[in-house]
Amino acid sequence: MEVGEEGAAVVDSKDLQQQSKALDKLTDRVEDRQLDSTRVQEAMASLASSAEADRNAMKMREKELAAVKINPADIDIIANELELDRKVAERTLREHKGDSVAAVRHLLR
Repeated sequence: MEVGEEGAAVVDSKDLQQQSKALDKLTDRVEDRQLDSTRVQEAMASLASSAEADRNAMKMREKELAAVKINPADIDIIANELELDRKVAERTLREHKGDSVAAVRHLLR
């Protein structure tokens, strides 16, 4: 009968080992998920701050462009001669600091 008991003890220890491995795998997955969610949260925060920085940069650029003085006659000439929308002509002039020649060269490229 001792053999039978030892056989049962061997089976029990194998079962315990398998259960232990299964439990380790389960807890590893949970830890991995927790780490992944932390990474996702960090990535989302990084994206949010990057997007905010981009919006601030765009606002600053728009303020700079709005401060550029341009001649309304230049807008009319560029818009009519190149058959462009007035907004495109004005934006291009502002980007080239009111230099109509540079704006036209840029538009003709």
